[in-house]
Amino acid sequence: MQPIRQGDVILLPMEQGIATGNKPLSHLTLAEGEVTGHRHRISDGQAELYEKDGTLYLKVLSPTATLTHEEHKPLQIPQGNWMVRIQREYEPEGWRYVAD
Repeated sequence: MQPIRQGDVILLPMEQGIATGNKPLSHLTLAEGEVTGHRHRISDGQAELYEKDGTLYLKVLSPTATLTHEEHKPLQIPQGNWMVRIQREYEPEGWRYVAD
C-alpha cells in the first residue's frame, strides 16, 4: 500500500498491527482545520482510531472507509493499519503544522 494524502493529513501504511492496549477513541476525526473548523474524518465504513504517545493510528476494519473534508475530494482508505501524520513546514521561527 502507498501513503495517502488529503490536504495536510498523510496516512502511512503500517505492516504491523496497531498495539491496541487502549480503547479506541470515541470519534473518527483525524484532524481539525485551524482556520475553517472543517475536519478530516472517517464518514463511512468501519474504522477505529487510537492514540499513543501523541500519534494517531487508524485501523480500517471494512474493505474501505471514506475520509472526508469539506474542501477536499473524498478518499477511499483500504482496509489495514495506518499511522496518521500532519504535514509540517519550516519557517525561520521554527517548525509549524500546515494550516488547512
